[in-house]
Amino acid sequence: MPFAVALAMLRQRDRWLLQLRDDIDGIAAPGCWGLFGGHLEPGESPETALRRELEEEIGWCPVNLQLWINHSTAIRTAHVFVGELQKDLHRLELNEGQDMVLATAKELRSGRILSPKLNQTRPLAPTLTLLTAKLDAIDHSD
Repeated sequence: MPFAVALAMLRQRDRWLLQLRDDIDGIAAPGCWGLFGGHLEPGESPETALRRELEEEIGWCPVNLQLWINHSTAIRTAHVFVGELQKDLHRLELNEGQDMVLATAKELRSGRILSPKLNQTRPLAPTLTLLTAKLDAIDHSD
């Protein structure tokens, strides 16, 4: 059955906030770098869901979020929002996932990012790999 998620591409200067997903069987892209966000609850709008998820996962949410793209497959629709990360990384709470980093577009395009906590390089989640190819549209939209 199809489901929907809302994801955040949060930028601080020329870097993007990423979440290293837990190594748990049964979740989407375990052990890969992805974006903060999650499933929409019944009756919840994508933006409301994203705001709830960001508060749960990092203890913070930007004032302004702008819908950037909707990406659909046979099983899922991802509503991807962009916003500015106005809080220092070390002031965010990592309440879900193994690590978080700020990565440059070049690092994202490499397809693998170093986790400082694990001291391991991990791959990008498939959805993030697809979105990385479209980063220039965001980088040049300012």
